[in-house]
Amino acid sequence: MRDYFEEQLEELHIRLTEMGSLCVKSIEETYEALMSGDRAAAEKIMRRNSAIKQREREIENLSMKLLLLQQPVATDLRVVSAAMKMSTDMERIGNQAAEIAEILLTGDVEIPESKVHIRDMAQATMDMVNRSIDSFIKQDRKLAEQVIQYDDTVDELFLTVRKDLSAGIGSEVRLMDLLMIAKYYERIGDHAVNIAEWVIYSVTGEHPAEEEQK
Repeated sequence: MRDYFEEQLEELHIRLTEMGSLCVKSIEETYEALMSGDRAAAEKIMRRNSAIKQREREIENLSMKLLLLQQPVATDLRVVSAAMKMSTDMERIGNQAAEIAEILLTGDVEIPESKVHIRDMAQATMDMVNRSIDSFIKQDRKLAEQVIQYDDTVDELFLTVRKDLSAGIGSEVRLMDLLMIAKYYERIGDHAVNIAEWVIYSVTGEHPAEEEQK
């Protein structure tokens, strides 16, 4: 029975890794589409969001089976519960990437000099998502904590983009579109932090938010 549980837990890890890879690919392509104006790439991101949602449903179903049929012990229970929470945040990351793609499809985005900071935001959030998933697979608390700490960098980049855009480069609509894109990247970083916090919970039994309240 335990061997079967371990097999199912490994399958859960695989599904989470696949879902994380889809999210990272979408983040990467949002920036590529932003730089090139490639509408086909933006449409691909929109389609991929359906696959991300499907992965979330698969992870939820597998997690529920593990919880209801296998009666996991405390440590395993935390891991499975954290996986469900993480998949929810990854689904939201997919949504944020799709929102960026929709702006690129419906708007007329002009890229000012601040594009370097938006690029850095995209790269930073890709790295955060990658590391947060990796920290879960490895059950690595230190790696999860690095993700949480790196969120300050993304927040600072967002403030820099907002400052650059306040200079009034281009039309008001285009500036708003770019600001929204930067905001979506910032939110993706927030979801990566959520994932990392659930990793810490799965390892320690304590959620960082609860630790801060003590």
